[in-house]
Amino acid sequence: MHVKLQELKQIGVRYGEKRRGRRMNSRVPIRLEWDASTGHRQRVEAFTRVVNPYGCMVMISESLALDHRLALTNLATGASNAAVIVWKGNQQPEGWEYGIELVAPDMDFWGLEL
Repeated sequence: MHVKLQELKQIGVRYGEKRRGRRMNSRVPIRLEWDASTGHRQRVEAFTRVVNPYGCMVMISESLALDHRLALTNLATGASNAAVIVWKGNQQPEGWEYGIELVAPDMDFWGLEL
């Protein structure tokens, strides 16, 4: 299969626009909370795998849908923010991979130089 250089550039532009900010591998303790379909408040504590000023990648055992709204608390700093699941990756033995975007990000939310 032959792919033209122009096509590769267009693909790169498309995907480059989706990612904002510098990513950093970082293990930050967090708490995620959300309202379950039963009406009860669910809560799980986990660690981030990757952070950037606009969100994080995390792995949890619960299966949640894209666009699910959450409350995310950085347990290291005590900062909280509304968040939404924007990416659901593969299920691993330790749980599901999720990309979580902060709704109103504070650029110092993680307490790291990003």
